[in-house]
Formats: sequence, C-alpha cells, structure tokens
Amino acid sequence: MLIEFQVGNFLSFKDTVTFSMVASDINSQDPELDENNVFSVNEELKLLKTTAIYGANASGKSNLAKAFSFMRNFVINSSKEMQFTDKIPVETFRLSTETEDQPSFFQTTFYLNKKTYKYGFKVSQDKVVEEWLFFQNNIKEYQLFQRDGNKFKISKKSFQEGFNLEEKTKHNSLFISVVAQFNGKISAEIIKWFANYQVVSGSGTYDDLYRKFTLKLFESPLIKKDSIKLIKDLDLSIQDINISKEELSLENLFSIQTSHEKYNENGEIIGFEKFDLEKNESEGTKKLFYFSALLLNALRYSQVLIIDELDARLHPIITHKIIELFNSKQYNPKSAQLVFMTHDTNLLNPNLFGSRLLRRDQIWFTEKNQQGATDLYSLVEYDDIPEDASFEADYIRGRYGAIPFIGNFKDLLSNE
Repeated sequence: MLIEFQVGNFLSFKDTVTFSMVASDINSQDPELDENNVFSVNEELKLLKTTAIYGANASGKSNLAKAFSFMRNFVINSSKEMQFTDKIPVETFRLSTETEDQPSFFQTTFYLNKKTYKYGFKVSQDKVVEEWLFFQNNIKEYQLFQRDGNKFKISKKSFQEGFNLEEKTKHNSLFISVVAQFNGKISAEIIKWFANYQVVSGSGTYDDLYRKFTLKLFESPLIKKDSIKLIKDLDLSIQDINISKEELSLENLFSIQTSHEKYNENGEIIGFEKFDLEKNESEGTKKLFYFSALLLNALRYSQVLIIDELDARLHPIITHKIIELFNSKQYNPKSAQLVFMTHDTNLLNPNLFGSRLLRRDQIWFTEKNQQGATDLYSLVEYDDIPEDASFEADYIRGRYGAIPFIGNFKDLLSNE
C-alpha cells in the first residue's frame, strides 16, 4: 500500500515535493465519504483509496507520473539491464544552475507485510549517489542499509541478506535490486511491491508492452468475464469480446473482435454482428477495453494504479463510475489505490452526481512558479475551505491556483 512518494530535481520538480496517500483528520459533510474513501491499515495509519491531481497544461502532472514510473522501472530493472557503461536515464531540473550538477532524489514509503518501509535513492546519469532502506514499527525506525557511493553500512541484525554483495553492485545499479537477484527475502518482497503498481498513460496511445500486458490478463477467464461485465455495465452496447488465439502466438499480431446485437425491422434481436476493435470501435471504447483488465486486476489483487489523463476520451459519467469503484467497500474490499491525473472538473461538482466523490485530502494540484518549477499541494492544506464549498467553481476561478494564465490575444492574427 502506498503511503508517500517524494521526488526532487527531476524534470519540472526542482525542490523535493511530497505526495501523500495518508488520510487527514477531517470530517466530510457526507459521512459516507469518510467511511468509503478511507481505509485503516492499523490503529495508527489510515490511507486514501483514490486521489485526483489537477493542474494546468505543462504544470507537471505528467511529470509526477513519470517520476513514479522511473523509480518503479529502475528498482525492478537496474541490476538486470544496466551495463557497466550505461547512463542512468534520469533528467534533472534544467532551468536552474543550482540543480544542474546535483543528483535527482526519489523516495517511497509503503506498507508491506505489516511493516512500514521507507526506501529511496539519489542518482545522476553516471551513478547511484546514495541509497537507503528503513523500516519502522509502532515504536521506532530501523535502518536496514545505507549506501554512499560505493560505501555500505548494512544492519547485521535486520539485513543480513545484503552482506558480501556490495562488490557485486555496479555504480549505476541499485543495491536493493542486486540483493533481490541473489534471493534476498526482504529485497525480493520490496521488488515485488514495486512491480505490483502500474503507471499507465490514459491519453489514448498504447505501446506494445501495454497491449501485451492487457491481453495477457485477458487470458484469465475470471478477468475476461469481469471485463466484459464492466464494459456492458458502462453501456457500450458490446455483448462479448473475443481474441484470436491463433494470431496471439505471432509476435505483435492479434485480432480483437467485439460482438453487438443485430436487429430486424421489428426491433427484434436476430443475432450478433462482429466488429474489429481497432478498425470499427471508437477511441473511447478501445481505451476502456485496454483499461478494463488493468482496473479489475488492481481491484482484485490490491494493486496501486497510477493513470495519467484518466479522463481523456471518456465521458465524465464513466470516469466518475471508475473512481466510485475504487472508493467502494463492495468492489474494492482489498483497498486497491488509484492515483490519477485529470482535467475533468465535473468530478469536483456534487450537484452533477448527487453527492461528493472526493474528500479535500484526495484533491491535489500541480502549479509552476515563475522559474518553471512545479509545486505539489493538496486542497486540505487550505484551512479556510468549508466542507460545503463549491470545489469546482472555486478551482476554475483560481482560488486554489493550478490553472492556466490566458493572455488577451490582443495581437493574434495581426498583419503587422
């Protein structure tokens, strides 16, 4: 379960920003919102099931998703895929002389196997500068290992699995990844945790890896059944979906067919007509197909799902329903978490849907300052916002910032 994520000196993030899934000690106007959208990890910790991140175009929303993605992929793959001469694919904040020669910072705090772990690192394109792992219980925090360049401090009591692996760790690889490769129990579990959260783009473009992942999930009869049920419930008129197994055996080639009811002149169903998903269905339908298995897999197996531009190509009612699924006790009993970047302000308007969808601590904003650096903050940080405030109207009016500043177009299309 994701507790907190921090990133600094990466893309548009100059200073370190903190994104938190910890539920604030607030009471919503609608008690069901507090009951459904929050879950207890233990007596000390309550977490949020969903969070929405708003901001103007180019304010840093997608860069936050990229930060999640970079950390995930580097943790999983650095010991396997990085050759000794490879550069680390990290990009620092480039608009300041303060940061150009400094490393990028990444840290994630998460709950795993009834313990809270804090893992992070600093990296440049040339090397891992620092790396650390801590865990904490109700009493105190314990250090498992600390790395400073090629110097390691390893706990004899808590991280014995890391001993004698220091020299096997390349300058451009993470120690945690190396230890996991040598079957370190704690390290392997942490690698699995990072592998268990997905970062995807909702813009409507799907790379081969994303398609293959979705199709692999669809091989499960359970996921396929749930996906078709979800798509039918979202009123897309699709009755069934079939994937050509013959073509699935060929690399990068497959055929996906949707079935629609066919009617006679009396409006009676006489059979089904098959459509090619890629050729005949809308971009929104294609997105829902590729997302359905991801969403349901996350709900079923308590995953963390981070989606950039969740609302792109989707009707607001469908986007609202997807978020409701994750906030629901019935459909999300294992407390999967959804973090999504969006421009859809309808989600902030309770009058459209009959009740609020999100608490104040579930609403986040990205905003760039005059130096082009992204700040990240939550609506709960505004102490003077009443629970019955119009979040949508106030946001559009600029009360919370994080909106575009539009010029007056005075000299637009001028002939001079």
